[in-house]
Amino acid sequence: MSPTLDERLDALSAALDAGGERLPAPLVARTRDLLERVRERAGLSAEHTVVALAGATGSGKSSLFNALVGDELAATGVQRPTTSHPLAVVVGEDPDGSGPGQLLDWLEVRRRHAVPPAVAAGLTGGLVLLDLPDHDSVVVEHRLRAERLVARADLLVWVVDPQKYADGALHERYLRPLAGRDDVVVLVLNQADRLPAADVAAVVADLRRLAADDGLPRARVVAASARSGDGVADLRALVTRAVERREAGNRRWVADVRAAALEVADACRDVPGERRRSAATDDLVAALEDAAGVPTVVAAVRRSAVRRAAAHTGWPPVRWLARLRPDPLRRLHLAPRAAGADVSPTSLPPAGAAQRARAATAVRDHADAVLAGAPDAWVLAARARVTAADLPEALDLAVARTRLLPERPVWWWRAAGAVQWLLLAAAVAGALWLAGLAVLAYLQLPDPVTPVWGPAPAPTVLLVGGVLAGLLVALLGAVAARLGARARARSARRRLRAAVQDVARRLVVDPVAQEVASLRSCRDLATRAAAR
Repeated sequence: MSPTLDERLDALSAALDAGGERLPAPLVARTRDLLERVRERAGLSAEHTVVALAGATGSGKSSLFNALVGDELAATGVQRPTTSHPLAVVVGEDPDGSGPGQLLDWLEVRRRHAVPPAVAAGLTGGLVLLDLPDHDSVVVEHRLRAERLVARADLLVWVVDPQKYADGALHERYLRPLAGRDDVVVLVLNQADRLPAADVAAVVADLRRLAADDGLPRARVVAASARSGDGVADLRALVTRAVERREAGNRRWVADVRAAALEVADACRDVPGERRRSAATDDLVAALEDAAGVPTVVAAVRRSAVRRAAAHTGWPPVRWLARLRPDPLRRLHLAPRAAGADVSPTSLPPAGAAQRARAATAVRDHADAVLAGAPDAWVLAARARVTAADLPEALDLAVARTRLLPERPVWWWRAAGAVQWLLLAAAVAGALWLAGLAVLAYLQLPDPVTPVWGPAPAPTVLLVGGVLAGLLVALLGAVAARLGARARARSARRRLRAAVQDVARRLVVDPVAQEVASLRSCRDLATRAAAR
């Protein structure tokens, strides 16, 4: 089902809003002027049909006007231009009445006449017939008046003569812009009585051919003569049918809106697809990760995890040495913090010139890739919205907010630490036991009974076993710490990538996607307004 005129107007207006400044300014100005004109006409009398007679100097337009209304109202003669101001005839009503009066005020036609239906034989009430100034007048003001009324008439009757019917200015400036408006354009070959009958048919056929070339293949062509009256009745009947059906105005405005909508749709061509956007986003995130220092942070996470594990699982007598080494994350102001703590900028080294250039290039390439094939205006608008200037601060803040390591020690660190302290206590107990036995031997006191555990006395087993087991636990803890550090580094990298993706989405991907969405919306709405 075809959209109504109101639906077309709403869709075209929304298309202009979606396109905004990306659409060519002259196209937007013309289209908004058309929308205003159509809405103004829709608010005026729908019971009247405005039929305008337009033509060049010497075409006999005013004579044909008089022949149609059956009265000498329009001035005719040899002086050129004959018609300087438009003339209106209202059939069967007071031209200053509420209906036709408001319509003629909107048309800015001051010269008005009322013609009774009895005088205008064959014409019906509801007709507002206009005699326009010559469209090729040497007086610019006259031409502008004619063009303004051509743009506002419901039915256009172009009067041509055998000498000027193929004039290039007529076809290029007036008829070709009316392409697609066949239903509301009538071509009248006036002064046909000056030609032999055979030549009349040939000229009419050639006029039809020219009209088809202009995009008006179904425009009605009438041969007439204001002087002899031939063809006037046919033209009068054609105008009467248009008035009685009251469809000319709606058809004219629908055709105008469709033509404008097609222009807007053509300016919104080639909407990119989603696959292109996904590939471009991956390249963008990779470049921004490098600019944000993610590889440096991931390496610091791995070293910091090893250091923290060693501080909890290492052999207690030398464990303090691990604490003397600086924490890589703390040096970068990325040490684990409590939830809800304030986030401060990191101490990551600023991105180098090559990294900054790569990030800026990635941002530009993303916009170009996503909008590849789109009109240049949308590509330039996307580039203007996504610059690399705000990225460094946003990326640094995203890295600072990312949780890299848990705030509290891992459970197995605590378990290994508890075992280490037990082993150390056993070694100390064995050492003290052996020291006590040494003191008794030195004082030549009787030796107490010392239990034997396996191949050695119990205190020796406690001392040597505690030390060796502690070193073994420390070694196993170091191996587990390095394996765990790699896993934590991979997890941190995933979280950092997610943080960088969020920055890329907010500052680059979404703005570019909004341009794509506006392009798609502009095209879809314009296509809807131009639907058959």
